[in-house]
Amino acid sequence: MGYSHRGFLWGCSLFVLLIVLVSGSSSSNLPIIAFDEGYTHLFGDDNLMVLRDGKSVHLTLNERTGSGFVSQDLYLHGFFSASIKLPADYTAGVVVAFYMSNGDMFEKNHDEIDFEFLGNIRGKEWRIQTNVYGNGSTNVGREERYNLWFDPSEDFHQYSILWTDSNIIFYVDNVPIREVKRTESMGGDFPAKPMSLYATIWDGSDWATNGGKYRVNYKYAPYITKFSDLVLHGCAVDPIEQFSKCDDLQSSESIPTGSITSLQKIKMESFRMKHMTYAYCYDQVRYKIPPPECVINPQEAKRLRVLNPVTFGGKGRRHHAKRHHKSRVSQAEASI
Repeated sequence: MGYSHRGFLWGCSLFVLLIVLVSGSSSSNLPIIAFDEGYTHLFGDDNLMVLRDGKSVHLTLNERTGSGFVSQDLYLHGFFSASIKLPADYTAGVVVAFYMSNGDMFEKNHDEIDFEFLGNIRGKEWRIQTNVYGNGSTNVGREERYNLWFDPSEDFHQYSILWTDSNIIFYVDNVPIREVKRTESMGGDFPAKPMSLYATIWDGSDWATNGGKYRVNYKYAPYITKFSDLVLHGCAVDPIEQFSKCDDLQSSESIPTGSITSLQKIKMESFRMKHMTYAYCYDQVRYKIPPPECVINPQEAKRLRVLNPVTFGGKGRRHHAKRHHKSRVSQAEASI
């Protein structure tokens, strides 16, 4: 993945991004590029199809393989977005991922910022999971899981990641749903090394739906996920020298600084109270003491305790939690 002049130019215009985010306007003002200009085929052979417009991509999972693509450049901070339409009907065990990672460069101390979409049995809704890893901190899962206020298989919806040196914000249709702030207590667990952007669809039967109870049923294949409006808006980094031309710019306006407006904060808190079903900070089975960066919200704690009294500290028969680690055996499996 070579450094591109395009990445530099986008990095220089990040101030436009800040105006968009602060005003709460649609991110449709950001540049959308053709697939071949920003991305490359990762795996899946002809299970990845670029449409005639050159800006839309279909990823397919069938009995033979899943599929995926990856950005041509590495990025250090920026705004990354896609409009995604998920498969319908029976999707148990199917995992669609839109994420950033440098696992191919830093096998033992990689960083990651994840959107994962977890399929379900017929009649049950897709779920979203977000996660953050820094410096190989996979022993401390920072997962959150949510339901949505819409059916993501009926139409395209926008999913976005804003990554700065001080925070990470996840957006759904321009509504912030989670903010991860860099704190001293997190230490090196905050993602801080250049990453590539990935999109994949794969078979997560062993863990994705009710801990592996419901697996992918290929009678319903092919499973097709549709991507459009792909945005790569950040500082591209040379993979060899780890150098970004954004470092040369005298104007700090070129470096993204994420912020959430008062209105956006209200929307985020409303979303979390209505739709969040799991948050690692409240998981008393995994963590007798919450990780140090956790800020406990009593309202969140109360609601989650009702949803799952065993996991979140209410009365009930306690059991040992099963950790379902996603395999990283090979890049071809594209599991994150």
